[in-house]
Amino acid sequence: MANGNYFLGRQPILNRSEELIAYELLFRSSGSKTANITDASHATASVIINTLTGFGIEDMLGKHKGFINLELELLMDDSLNILPGEQIVIELLETLEVTPELVGRCRALKENGFSLALDDHEYSPVYHELYEIVDIVKVDLMLSPAAGLTEMVKQFRRYPMQLLAEKVETQEEFKLCLDLGFDLFQGYYFAKPSVMEKKQMDDSGSTLLKLMRLLSEDGEQAEIEKVFRGDAGLTYKLLLLVNSVGTGIRNKVGTVSHAIAVLGRQQIKRWVQLALFAGSDKRGMENPLVDMAAVRAGFMENMAACHQSLKWGHDSAEKAFMTGILSILEKVYDIPIDEVVRKLNLSDDIKNALVARQGVLGKLLHAAELVEQLDFTHLDRHLDEMGVTFEDVLLSQKRAFAWRQGIA
Repeated sequence: MANGNYFLGRQPILNRSEELIAYELLFRSSGSKTANITDASHATASVIINTLTGFGIEDMLGKHKGFINLELELLMDDSLNILPGEQIVIELLETLEVTPELVGRCRALKENGFSLALDDHEYSPVYHELYEIVDIVKVDLMLSPAAGLTEMVKQFRRYPMQLLAEKVETQEEFKLCLDLGFDLFQGYYFAKPSVMEKKQMDDSGSTLLKLMRLLSEDGEQAEIEKVFRGDAGLTYKLLLLVNSVGTGIRNKVGTVSHAIAVLGRQQIKRWVQLALFAGSDKRGMENPLVDMAAVRAGFMENMAACHQSLKWGHDSAEKAFMTGILSILEKVYDIPIDEVVRKLNLSDDIKNALVARQGVLGKLLHAAELVEQLDFTHLDRHLDEMGVTFEDVLLSQKRAFAWRQGIA
């Protein structure tokens, strides 16, 4: 690449319970500020190298698996063995021709611990040998009409494989694929909260909003403890959090006041913000919205430290984090953003950012959304206005991924 800049996107892959179980890694070069990649092998090599050296497998994927597209040249290269096979799913592109050499290579990769998937695939008897080897077949709903899916699924079910529906755009498509027996799902229906069904905020969500407001306003300790004590489930979750390995304490905590003292208000505030997305949802931290919210908020917090205006403010990083969290929260629950803002008594700069993408925080939020979309054509101008470099964006993205995995 011309200037050595690269970005790695992640699109969530979910199971039938809509729990996050893997990511597809997406590559973009910022050299031309576009998503056009003329050398697919070079792009994939960059994904592999940069995941290992730039981000790190653990920061990028955590405990989840990572799907990576491979052209024939890289598929046949022994350099793949540097990857942790148990965590990588190699996607075989639809352009690959089935040959004895390809089949033999796939068998060898399986023996080395890799999982294999056929990408953008439609059933054909020509692939019989591969069907007996691969673990997953990805069916592109844009390429495979709904009318033919039933017969296609019937053919695939003769083999020991999982079926993944990709490019799932609507709730109707998701339900159709569920009924047909698909095992895994990927697409904008899950990755973009603006198209997800909204839900009414339950009592637990209202309690969390109240708690967030108290923490943001530096409320009295007694008032904070009172909120926890009034919600048994919330107290239980707090004690689970503080007694986890991550706190590094030797003596177990058994009271709300002790838990708050050990964790500190800042950590509790972060936890509360993310808990708003999980609520009573059994997916918890495997909810794709929790994942998206955590990464966006962490990214904005780190970018605030680089921003030519925000980096001088003592609370700018915290405001940026809060803006990132709430920008997704308001799309999840069936309440207007104005009501969210009112309930939390937010400052004008956060309010303007959320309601109209205005002000310094509003522009930073818009930049975060462009990074998520890997849209560097429009991102470049925003970075110039903020006095931020692509290197700053890359480092902020890396730190956000790492922080997300740390709270999983």
